Amino acid sequence: MSDDALARVFKIDDLLPDEARRWQSVARTLARDLLAPTIEDDFEAQRFRAEHIPALGEAGLLGMHLNGYGCAGASATSYGAACLEIEAVDSGWRTFVSVQGSLAMTAIATFGTEQQKQRWLPELAAGRAVGCFALTEPAGGSDPAAMTTVARRDGSDWVIDGRKRWIGLAAVADVAVVWAQTDDGVRGFLVPTDSPGFSAQAIPGKRAMRTSIQCDIELDGVRVPDDARLPDARGLRGPFTCLNEARFGIAWGAMGAARTCLEVAVERARTREVFGAPIGARQLIQSQLADMLLEYEKGALLALHLGRLRDAGALTPAQLSVGKLNNVREAIRIAGAARSILAGDGLTDEFPVMRHMANLEAVRTYEGTDEIHALILGRELTGLDAFG
Repeated sequence: MSDDALARVFKIDDLLPDEARRWQSVARTLARDLLAPTIEDDFEAQRFRAEHIPALGEAGLLGMHLNGYGCAGASATSYGAACLEIEAVDSGWRTFVSVQGSLAMTAIATFGTEQQKQRWLPELAAGRAVGCFALTEPAGGSDPAAMTTVARRDGSDWVIDGRKRWIGLAAVADVAVVWAQTDDGVRGFLVPTDSPGFSAQAIPGKRAMRTSIQCDIELDGVRVPDDARLPDARGLRGPFTCLNEARFGIAWGAMGAARTCLEVAVERARTREVFGAPIGARQLIQSQLADMLLEYEKGALLALHLGRLRDAGALTPAQLSVGKLNNVREAIRIAGAARSILAGDGLTDEFPVMRHMANLEAVRTYEGTDEIHALILGRELTGLDAFG
């Protein structure tokens, strides 16, 4: 689907630095040529094509915002532009890039030892290994401080027991970054997924994110040596640092899904005729399209602003909450309006709109629900904590 109509009105590509435009082109080409041809069939079959992972690594898209160890060292804005292009095809694949790079790899790069970085980052960057980030639990997705997974010392080892839920990639991962309560607070551990007592099962029956994998994890007496501990991760600062990286990618990626839905709606408005004229000639349809365009423009400009702040080292958690809350919410509204313009045909897999709508509802839930981000912003505005 051509985006010429959007480009005439809103030339966001012209606002990107040269480096970001290069990465945008890399991601757009890969998403279009590798991911898009089978995406509807994969969504229907609930299939994650792990065979695509090395291609993303070869393109430099895995952990691309990190420096050294085989990582591309790209700018934050470049990473955001890549996330937008990948999610324009499917949120599930942008989620893979986020889990691998923003969560698992960022945890190792930020809090790990040199030995841990040398062991895992080059393999993860190349797509020869897969990582996952085991934080969320069945009873406490929005309250990680209340986690019940525990790690206790046993001689020179640690023994981990607990359960995690909605953990992306766990069933195909080679290493899990597991967060657990200890006598010294919340700590992170690198747990090989072939460790005795570690098991991961894909969650069945999903109606969203069907091209990716989310799992239940059981940790039953999983024993790891002390050198599996991330030494610089103490308390919740560790996981929250990684979650903020993921929220940044979401703010950009959601606009990719929104852009695709808007493009489809514009094309349909031009070509579908009712009462002797294209529906795009009707005032109500043009009003809907104009509103969709405005929200896409604002969301894309917000993502770009976040990228510039991140590249300047000035981005705050509250600003990330603005981006995540606004852009996912508005992307959902854009997808809903597109579905309306497509009428009944919008319900079919002839168009990607219902798939994006379903995926965006999942994106709305993870890395902080709307309510959590609203409370973060309320606390920032008033100085008063309304959690709990």
